[in-house]
Amino acid sequence: MHVAVIGAGYVGLVTGAGLAYLGHSVRLGERDPAKLKKLLAGEVPFFEAGLDALLAEGISNDLMSFHADNKEAVVGARVVFIALPTPSDEDGSADTSYIEGALEDLGPVLEQDTVVVLKSTVPVGSVARFQAHLDTFGTGATVISNPEFLREGSAVGDFLHPDRIVIGTRSQEAAEVMLELYQALQAPVVVTDPPSAEMIKYASNAYLATRITFANAIANLCESVGADVKDVLLGMGYDRRVGFHFLNPGPGYGGSCFPKDTRALVAIADDAGYDFSLLRGVIEVNELQRHRVVDKVRAAIPLDGATIGLWGLAFKAGTDDIRESPAVFVAEELIVAGATVQAFDPEAAHVDGVIRVDDPIQAVKDAHVLVIATEWPEFQSVDLRAVREAMASPHIIDARNMLDPEAVRRLGMQYEGIGR
Repeated sequence: MHVAVIGAGYVGLVTGAGLAYLGHSVRLGERDPAKLKKLLAGEVPFFEAGLDALLAEGISNDLMSFHADNKEAVVGARVVFIALPTPSDEDGSADTSYIEGALEDLGPVLEQDTVVVLKSTVPVGSVARFQAHLDTFGTGATVISNPEFLREGSAVGDFLHPDRIVIGTRSQEAAEVMLELYQALQAPVVVTDPPSAEMIKYASNAYLATRITFANAIANLCESVGADVKDVLLGMGYDRRVGFHFLNPGPGYGGSCFPKDTRALVAIADDAGYDFSLLRGVIEVNELQRHRVVDKVRAAIPLDGATIGLWGLAFKAGTDDIRESPAVFVAEELIVAGATVQAFDPEAAHVDGVIRVDDPIQAVKDAHVLVIATEWPEFQSVDLRAVREAMASPHIIDARNMLDPEAVRRLGMQYEGIGR
């Protein structure tokens, strides 16, 4: 099938490369010149495990091409995916102007039977709104919802082995086209109306954010009553009604989805006249959790003039993404308080004001406190004796609970985790 994908970010590029892997012909539109240059050279413009191989295979099989002009990208396409950003507006609602601009551009050139697929996370009612807009061009294109559920760091596997595929449309023909497109994936398919499909994405992310925040709240309570949150959550997780996923305490959730989507869902609820106080609480506790990590450092040493070693800048392991990263928040707050922050991250980009170093030991050289802010697995294998020898004072704030507290303390270092 001939497919166009508009936008070569995490969602668009993974979707395009994944569809090419399934044998579809994919034309990808990307207007960022720097990103397009890398794609034309066969390079992935961001870090995502396994995506480079998937992209190379699509290119070598002549199933992928890249275009600066979106109109050029959609020529001959049976399905057009819109995978553009929907950032938060000042009131927390999703800004759909990128999508609106693309549809304004593409409306006059779409073919009559084109299925326009909203991959971007959009407010409930967007399919109907964008359909009405396209109809003004006299096009017979059908707008549907097909939300993405890709996790950064495991996006390739999530595309090829999805838990489910959600299709939101009232058009039987459009639904059949999408079923044909995805038939090789052998995944459960939920075909529903567009508002329900749009809500499924928001509800899923809000629930997962709530689980993370619940784990953090329990961890904070464990600190107050002398319990160990690792054992508490282990005991909870064996209950099949609860499970272990997204019950890892830490510095709070971050990234491109959870913060944006929780705020957007509160805005959707406000517009509908419903006070989503539960989700407001989740957002508030998440913000407080970031400050709590900074407070732990402040309690260990005076921050003005201190040197802080930071392990991790990405919002989670497996990605170079620092958008709304708790690690970056902690670094910036420490710098504002007068500390010098020297950080190591295997993949994440530079952060203004942070001294970037090449390995974990360099990050702790002459540091008064080490903060572990991202759960990169390699941090667990760093020689703690070398860490102790490099540091100016022996304080570790383990915001990801990665280290064995007793092993740290046996080396004469002070250890504080989250809920331990």
